[in-house]
Amino acid sequence: MSLRLGDTAPDFEQDSSEGRIDFHEWLGNSWGILFSHPADFTPVCTTELGLTAKLKDEFAKRDVKAIALSVDPVDSHKEWIKDINETQGCAVNFPIIADHDRKVSSLYDMIHPSANETLTVRSLFVIDPNKKIRLMITYPASTGRNFNEVLRVVDSLQMTDIHKVATPGNWEPGGDVVIVPSLQDEDEIKERFPKGYRAVKSYLRMTPDPGSNWSGD
Repeated sequence: MSLRLGDTAPDFEQDSSEGRIDFHEWLGNSWGILFSHPADFTPVCTTELGLTAKLKDEFAKRDVKAIALSVDPVDSHKEWIKDINETQGCAVNFPIIADHDRKVSSLYDMIHPSANETLTVRSLFVIDPNKKIRLMITYPASTGRNFNEVLRVVDSLQMTDIHKVATPGNWEPGGDVVIVPSLQDEDEIKERFPKGYRAVKSYLRMTPDPGSNWSGD
């Protein structure tokens, strides 16, 4: 199954390190980050799961739930979690799906035969409260994921869902944003962006960051 941005994230029930997961029910009205690993006890993924655990407060600010996946069974996950906690100085605080039958991997197209016929590739999905897929990234086995970038994308998505703006390249929260070209009414622009804007070109209008969803601005 080939997924695209804007598709509904497939629902599933599967065992995890924290018990049986009904995915859509588990997400509730929160944002979600689902990310996969080829197997337990892999070095790069050990560091990634540790980073995710340490970002608990940052995820909570944005109302984001994290959930990982590996094709190994629950017992293996629980032993791996002990290693993660020990080596990364953390306490894993999110579930790891035990996708032993590759059900979830198949739904999310995480098995790429050219890479490996049985193990999942290292994919990451950002899913919004409407269960729509908003971001998909697949990493090579040798490159660890940048979770600061994942948080940056969530900040951008949550802000641009509220305000009629887009975020420019290398944008960070607090930086100027772009007024969407479809907004042309000057009265509405003044109302929406009281700090004004700078017209670089007719189609490129920069305005101060109006504030992200989770900040309460």
